[in-house]
Amino acid sequence: MGLESFRFSISWSRLIPNGRGLINPKGLLFYNNLIKDLKSHGIEPHVTLYHYDLPQSLEDEYGGWINRKIIEDFTAYADVCFREFGEDVKLWTTINEATIFAIGSYDQGTAPPGHCSPNKFVNCSTGNSSTEPYIAGHNILLAHASASKLYKLKYKSKQKGSIGLSIFAFGLSPYTNSKDDEIATQRAKTFLYGWMLKPLVFGDYPDEMKKTVGSRLPVFSEEESEQVKGSSDFIGIIHYTTFYVTNHQPSASLFPSMGEGFFKDMGVYIIPTGNSSFLVWEATPWGLEGILEYIKQSYNNPPVYILENGMPMVRDSTLQDTQRIEYIQAYIDAVLNAMKNGSDTRGYFVWSMVDVYEILSGYTTSFGMYHVNFSDPGRKRTPKLSASWYTGFLNGTIDVASQDTIQLWSNFSVSSSL
Repeated sequence: MGLESFRFSISWSRLIPNGRGLINPKGLLFYNNLIKDLKSHGIEPHVTLYHYDLPQSLEDEYGGWINRKIIEDFTAYADVCFREFGEDVKLWTTINEATIFAIGSYDQGTAPPGHCSPNKFVNCSTGNSSTEPYIAGHNILLAHASASKLYKLKYKSKQKGSIGLSIFAFGLSPYTNSKDDEIATQRAKTFLYGWMLKPLVFGDYPDEMKKTVGSRLPVFSEEESEQVKGSSDFIGIIHYTTFYVTNHQPSASLFPSMGEGFFKDMGVYIIPTGNSSFLVWEATPWGLEGILEYIKQSYNNPPVYILENGMPMVRDSTLQDTQRIEYIQAYIDAVLNAMKNGSDTRGYFVWSMVDVYEILSGYTTSFGMYHVNFSDPGRKRTPKLSASWYTGFLNGTIDVASQDTIQLWSNFSVSSSL
């Protein structure tokens, strides 16, 4: 395809099955082989250390991310990764989409370990939506900062890499031109972006969050504040679509007030754009451009990597995924516009290269540029139109105009499998 970089996550459980202690030699060999193979083909690995897969033993022992013990264990796990793979890895993301991880896992109950109060989207067996997302978010920031400090003290001077944290960032736009909706949108940005970004850049939570959440929001000690501040060499952005924001509850609200929790504290209503929902959405590239501009203006223009951006489609619907091409092209254009306006954006990753198991939709929808036959023991890969388009885009061998896309498809069937 001509990829310059490939992003993947390391499974903590695969490398250290019990969460701490003995390393699994087969897991170590697997990741070493993958990384060496990427490097041999001129592809830079961008490694995410944590993507929803906490070793079960740590969840059973002390409750995982809602216990401060996770900070020490995560740092020790990161140390193993830096030591074993750091000579070949120059880009590290500590925790994937930290904001939506804390919300989905400890407020909404839609992601592992599935904690929430009653009256949420799912029936959780345990949890407290009014406190746990903030506790988990606090420990995420402290664990990230601890791992970052270790890397910079022990490895950075020799390995010359960078380390950052990623957040999930919806595009956010006022539902109407009213002053109320403009204020609501700023409040949503404070909660959904500032919750993690302000501590990383300025060392503390936003004042508006502290006022609203009160004693339920953990407090950084002076030492912790200094450690978190400046702990990210870059900010990773996970972005797929944009939502409207209003102060007045409409019938189409995506997150209606359902008991206590993060969205009730935020105190605004999130409305899909067009035909969008949480699992299916339309292209709104101006939303991503707006996020990059907001981060530039509000958080000292840090280096940014777009770590996920892509379009879901019904699995096995078609290999001619023209909609996905149009989506990717539009978002790349938006990133370029933001860069022309001064955003320090360093890289862009499409989600995903191949079809994978999606945490919210399983195998019913897919984002891959390569179709994977999960019924085939060999997991046969077949390139979709987007794979050939992206290859041509990266190599500079095709025009991105629509007529060239159509012509590409007419010649595509002669080489439709790998």
